[in-house]
Amino acid sequence: MSTEVGTVTEGMPKGASEPLRLLALDADDLQIMSAALQDAIVHPADIIWDQRARTLTIELSRFCWECGGTRVRAALPFGDVQRVQSRRRPRGEGVPLELLAMDFMPGAAPGGEVVLMFAAGGDLRVEVECLDAVVSDLSARWPARAAPVHPLDDASGQDEGA
Repeated sequence: MSTEVGTVTEGMPKGASEPLRLLALDADDLQIMSAALQDAIVHPADIIWDQRARTLTIELSRFCWECGGTRVRAALPFGDVQRVQSRRRPRGEGVPLELLAMDFMPGAAPGGEVVLMFAAGGDLRVEVECLDAVVSDLSARWPARAAPVHPLDDASGQDEGA
């Protein structure tokens, strides 16, 4: 996992952390990146696959778990992309998607499939020759309207208010 650290971006609220920049080259890296992108909002129009360049770029509104209560525009480009497939994803340009998690399913080494799982059950499958993903914050942070909520599963035996 690679992290770049610079100076605080102008216009950022006082006390906010540095802009996030992560590189994922293996499944463990991708799990860390997945945690940082949990609850990001993606608009279908901001998912761009350039088949000729073999890149997939996703622009998203990332909830900043590390500084709480804010969002930031971020880019998530994948390199060495061979194929992109969507499954059970809501259709329509105006329907935003909420990213829940990303996972890597190994294939012929060093390649495999990155699966982006969205709320409501849809997913995006990205077949890669090798895992090469980056996430970078692009803007100053702004206050989020609300923090994402993840109620505990009733089967866990814990109270949702815990």
